[in-house]
Amino acid sequence: MLVDSHCHIDFPELAGELPLVLERARIAGVGYVLCVSVNLEDYPAMLTLTQDYENVGATVGVHPNTPYCPANEPDAQFLSGLAADARVVGVGETGLDYYRSKGELTWQQDRFVHHIDAAKKVGKPLIIHSRAARADTIRLMRAEKAGDAGGVMHCFAEDWDTARAALDLGFFISFSGILTFKSARELREVALKVPRERMLVETDAPYLAPEPHRGKTNEPAFVSYTAKFLADLLGLSLEELGDITTENFFKLFSAAKRPPG
Repeated sequence: MLVDSHCHIDFPELAGELPLVLERARIAGVGYVLCVSVNLEDYPAMLTLTQDYENVGATVGVHPNTPYCPANEPDAQFLSGLAADARVVGVGETGLDYYRSKGELTWQQDRFVHHIDAAKKVGKPLIIHSRAARADTIRLMRAEKAGDAGGVMHCFAEDWDTARAALDLGFFISFSGILTFKSARELREVALKVPRERMLVETDAPYLAPEPHRGKTNEPAFVSYTAKFLADLLGLSLEELGDITTENFFKLFSAAKRPPG
């Protein structure tokens, strides 16, 4: 069995045919899918969309690139109230992104800190996004004791020093379709160094489809391509890699209900 540890099946590209999307995932050997929140405006609809599927989990959080609105910025207390819902298995997507967001970004760092605090309050793992902000991401994770909550560095595309720093804090490293891109030589070197008991696979669908579907709409079924690529890189069978990453996922996301069989 495979787990797509990070996707956005509530986005318009996939939500309109969700039963078909999940059926294609099942056929591809994907037994569980984690749908990750990016804002609170769409969160209730996301939860409603996913709650009828036993093999789909949900998180709550505000993406670092979601526009800043002082009147609507959730604090840790508000976020932890939402995250305490039994249907929610993690907190995020949160983190820092200095690539798409420009200018004075103290608000983004404050948002990240609130998410870390919320995750620690409810005892559920963080889903961390970091782009062009590796130093500040790790600095805040250390300063705010993000390791007390644990979590995953999603769609990891940074260097080994960043991966090692996150691993030292107890975090998992999740590989997306980027791993299959020809340009991702450094990332493949990182993947060879990450302990097998700390790695996950994901799609980040509908984005970042792996080879041979690069440029197309991504979907949970395609995590099988990333998993096969990673398995080959590590000298494992797809079944072995699936077993490892599935065990890792349910160890980290302990509130997620593992499908039978």
